[in-house]
Amino acid sequence: MAGDTILENGTAIVTGASRGIGAAVAHAAARAGHAVVVNYSEDSTGAKTVVEDIIGLGGRALAVQADVSRPADVVRLFDEAAGLGQVTAVINNAAITGNLIGPLVGVPAESVQRVVDVNVSGMIYMCQEAVRRLSTDNGGSGGSIVNISSTATKAGSPGTWVHYAATKGAVDVLTVGLAAEVAKQGIRVNAVAPGSTNTGLHAAAGMPDRVERLNPTIPMGRGAEPEEVAAAVLWLMSAEAGYITGAVLPVSGGR
Repeated sequence: MAGDTILENGTAIVTGASRGIGAAVAHAAARAGHAVVVNYSEDSTGAKTVVEDIIGLGGRALAVQADVSRPADVVRLFDEAAGLGQVTAVINNAAITGNLIGPLVGVPAESVQRVVDVNVSGMIYMCQEAVRRLSTDNGGSGGSIVNISSTATKAGSPGTWVHYAATKGAVDVLTVGLAAEVAKQGIRVNAVAPGSTNTGLHAAAGMPDRVERLNPTIPMGRGAEPEEVAAAVLWLMSAEAGYITGAVLPVSGGR
């Protein structure tokens, strides 16, 4: 980030931003001129590091703990974000797999429920509050919502995490439907669907070499870096994508 210039461009909320794709999006949003709210659920150390990086560059950032599966936490997250300035972008990245890899039949009911609570309900709550705050019908100035989906929706991730893939299918439907609902309220809603990406997600689920194993199945021969996914997110947030809404953009190396 050294040598980059911070510009002023509204406040962006990035959920699940303490590491991985979320952290990369937070850094990219700061470089693009946004004040950034770095949301986290448990990893306060990671969130603090991201905030310090952004502030060290000369930007503005704030770490806010909130569990997106709790509606009251979501409202508080937006309230605290307003302290940095008007929210103009919301990037819904927070998601979990339950730290499990294996056939669906073996996933405990409580893990299924928690994954659905965070990945589906949490994203719905975030989108609802974003519309309440951004909609020109409610006195807002409009803005952009970008949801993080997954190319796992294509084949369903059999044998690994079908439950997770199913929640990402819900994200795609949410994106398309909400985009149509709020298109005349100054809000664009899109999604980015990463493929195999070099983050800690796979290691946390017990398969640290999963990206490497999948490389032969990817036309470009490798997994994505989080920064490459972040670049797609930032483009969808930008004025260059001003006529794009309801899109689900794969970032998957052709897979």
